[in-house]
Amino acid sequence: MKVCFPVEENQGLDSQVFGHFGSAPGFVVVDMTTSEFTSINNSDQIHQHGACNPVAGLGGHQVDAIVVGGIGGGALQKLNSSGLRVFKATGGTIAENVALFKVNELPEYMPGHTCGGHGHSHGCSH
Repeated sequence: MKVCFPVEENQGLDSQVFGHFGSAPGFVVVDMTTSEFTSINNSDQIHQHGACNPVAGLGGHQVDAIVVGGIGGGALQKLNSSGLRVFKATGGTIAENVALFKVNELPEYMPGHTCGGHGHSHGCSH
């Protein structure tokens, strides 16, 4: 299983998980079996609020799930429609969240529990 983590700066498994999926500068994809990882630039980082194309942002890389600090309703719906489950990061680093993911300790994002906008004063709980 390959899990995607949005990051501001790629520091491998020590990277901090970014607070928003669509505006993350890049992603780190972790193979949960081998712990190998791949870095991806977010090809859809610049977009109007509500107009992100999260699948396009992955640049054609195949992933099975997303772990992120926050995500908008439109992005969540688009990812879910593509067969991807999205989970809320609860640890700071990718390594911490990988450990939690492996023991099913990360909550899954559901419609209605998403962020309402970009920026730091939009009322998200992360």
